[in-house]
Amino acid sequence: MTIKRTFDIADKMKANSPKATVLSVKRNGKWDNFTGEDFVEYRDNFSLGLLALGFKKGDKILTISNNRPEWNFVDMGMSQIGAVHVPVYPNMGVIEYDYILEHSDAKIVIASGGAYYEKIKASAEKSKNVDKVYTFDKVEGVDNWNEILELGKKEKDKYSAELKELKDSITEKDLLTIIYTSGTTGRSKGVMLSQENLISNVKTTSKLMPVYPSDRYLSFLPLCHVLERMVNYLVLYNGAAVYYAESIETIGADLLDVKPHGFTSVPRVLEKLYDKIIVKGKELTGIKKGLFFWAVDLALRYQNDGSSSIFYNMQYKIADKLIFSKWRDALGGNIKVIISGGAALQERLSRSFNAAGIPVMEGYGMTETSPVITVNYVGEGNMKFGSVGPIIKNVEVKIEEDGEICMKGPNQMIGYYKDEEKTKETVDSEGWLHTGDIGELIFDENVYGNS
Repeated sequence: MTIKRTFDIADKMKANSPKATVLSVKRNGKWDNFTGEDFVEYRDNFSLGLLALGFKKGDKILTISNNRPEWNFVDMGMSQIGAVHVPVYPNMGVIEYDYILEHSDAKIVIASGGAYYEKIKASAEKSKNVDKVYTFDKVEGVDNWNEILELGKKEKDKYSAELKELKDSITEKDLLTIIYTSGTTGRSKGVMLSQENLISNVKTTSKLMPVYPSDRYLSFLPLCHVLERMVNYLVLYNGAAVYYAESIETIGADLLDVKPHGFTSVPRVLEKLYDKIIVKGKELTGIKKGLFFWAVDLALRYQNDGSSSIFYNMQYKIADKLIFSKWRDALGGNIKVIISGGAALQERLSRSFNAAGIPVMEGYGMTETSPVITVNYVGEGNMKFGSVGPIIKNVEVKIEEDGEICMKGPNQMIGYYKDEEKTKETVDSEGWLHTGDIGELIFDENVYGNS
């Protein structure tokens, strides 16, 4: 099946996993599972409901939500009729919500539940654009998204042909989403990303990630963030299932419950995981404690390029069996990849986790690049500690004289919504996107081969 648009992924999931769990979320301590067939049914009913409400291609819908399967249903339900998804963080202030609701021209808002509804209620009421606010969870006195689904079911015969026509008309170049990113000064900028922007990044990076159809992936970073969103698409594209953690506080328990094969993180979370491991080591006594910190020191000297001595490798095998295997068990025992982004990862963390057989793939990018420009990935010659990895294959990078990183590629944004001037400041006349970040290109034939 050819995947050119995000909503094609749901069709692929239905074809390959009609009765298997593809999306799940923990609610009140229990996992709520959805199959490939469920995915497409919810997506299509939401699309039909929007059409019955009068939504047209280009209309904007804002969501403020936690990670949950319903986020995918509305995201892909919007995109297959050409409506534009505007996801926002739940920790913004009222002034920012006021601005985004007006600037984005959002017609409706979908909030996760009561707490999220209260955060954006006042801004939605003030907005001249917003017609109505819905919630996923039942909130007294507030319209529920099930009303849209039920309307879609009721009007299916009337709008099915229109849905098929719209779905077939959506191209790779069509606007998929507007993601608002805060700058160091001034108002947030609305980054316009197309279907091609996200799908090109999914396809290129999916070849680098050890994610397979039988795998389970734990998700806890906000789906409104472009990295978690792209990886969410990637995992589904590769045929694996996504499990959404109950909350950030339950990650430890959810890891042991799901026993996932991977997850996306930010350095702060990995730092906390590492600190917890060290605290456990400090609680040991006698020879066990000595062995633990001997292994910690060994991990800090870990090399992944085959340059370690025979004596080191002998020690490493002992440490792996006695100590590192327990680190893996603490994360569920199945981790094949942790994707790290959003900030610089300390080299000691990357080295230590990789030494422990918990591969951490650190990458670099930004919202404007959908997001990945470079990434370290598993396999000999593909990872260098202290770097953000090789440039992905369909992206060009150059370094300006002042050290600024510039890029070109199919993952490069359309531009900033309603801000042609800022777009021209960021993307020059030759098509190079100026990231504003400083970096350097290095060549290490022992690590990067001919890339």
